[in-house]
Amino acid sequence: MLAQRMRIAGMEQLVAQARTALAEEPHPWAALVRFFRDALTDQGTGGPLLPLVGGRLPATDEVRTAAERLRAALDDLVDGAQRAGVLRADFTSADIPLLLEHLTPQIPVTGERATALHLRYLDLVLAGLRTPDAGQLMPPHGPAAQWDELRQLWNAPESGG
Repeated sequence: MLAQRMRIAGMEQLVAQARTALAEEPHPWAALVRFFRDALTDQGTGGPLLPLVGGRLPATDEVRTAAERLRAALDDLVDGAQRAGVLRADFTSADIPLLLEHLTPQIPVTGERATALHLRYLDLVLAGLRTPDAGQLMPPHGPAAQWDELRQLWNAPESGG
């Protein structure tokens, strides 16, 4: 089933991004931040982990295996950041897939602006996930959304007549 293959591809892409971040970033917080940024900016061929419409998909052996690999990779990211004292203790690796779903809504703007907004909200979320004593907060990426921009997103263009 195509939806299952897309879900598996999405999980495999996230595993690769997590493993790359862990291997290439010297600090656990930097690895976590890099993973989230890579996941938001490099959607690649991976599809959504949750069905876009209509119910749940059956869990095949291949899906269960991919999900276990994903869990292990995300556990490594979260555990490392928590052991370093930079990530809230109440954040779990299971929060990551749902957080990514929340941070990547379909926004009817150009790809570049959508990416900038996704990264801005990621920065705001990451500031909330960081432990208070873990260092200075970084300013969020990019400019804030403006109400005029939101109205343009919400409303179809008016016809001239």
